[in-house]
Amino acid sequence: MTLEPVRRPTLSAEVLDTLRRQITAGEWPVGTRIPPEPELMRRLQVARGTLREAVRALAHAGLLEVRQGDGTYVRAASELSGAVQRLYADRASTELLEVRAALEGKAARLAATRATDEDLAALTAALERRAEAWAARDFEGWVTADWEFHTRVVDASGNALLAELYSNLAEPLRTSMSAFWELPGFDGADPAGHEDLMAALCGHDPAEAARQADANIDATAEWHGSAD
Repeated sequence: MTLEPVRRPTLSAEVLDTLRRQITAGEWPVGTRIPPEPELMRRLQVARGTLREAVRALAHAGLLEVRQGDGTYVRAASELSGAVQRLYADRASTELLEVRAALEGKAARLAATRATDEDLAALTAALERRAEAWAARDFEGWVTADWEFHTRVVDASGNALLAELYSNLAEPLRTSMSAFWELPGFDGADPAGHEDLMAALCGHDPAEAARQADANIDATAEWHGSAD
């Protein structure tokens, strides 16, 4: 068998991998601006052209967003998340909601039998923050608590792959929820899919938990339709 020579990665590829690790590890959270170019050049000990090549590649992959005159921002924590955002940014997607329904329904079923006391306590705390934010008309706080609740339900499923897939759907859906706040009749304190789901989890009822997860997705789809 003939072996091909081992080729050392190019310097720009090494820089790209270093920057990607910073992003995926959460050292640079989504929405934050990465260090300015001169600082990165100094810290990485590379030339401007090498750094820009790596940044362009990460921007093409959807992890970074270069804003002329402002800087470079983290857009997504993974290539999959970046791809989802490119496909569904600025619009509600029926397909995306269908995928979310499949993931959340299964996660709710699993969480009803696998959630620990710590999981249930964290879910209860997230719901309390959600209710407080709604009462205070704190939309950003409400969205954050709402997504924390749903993410923790998926985490409580005990399936790491399911949780990873779900996390990549969060940002475009969170963005699309910004239109809900001003819609007449929108009730951010509706217990369906939230407090009612919590009750099913505490009652270790997989079927009811899945039903409540579906109820939340159905309501979300209706409000997306109203916002379009």
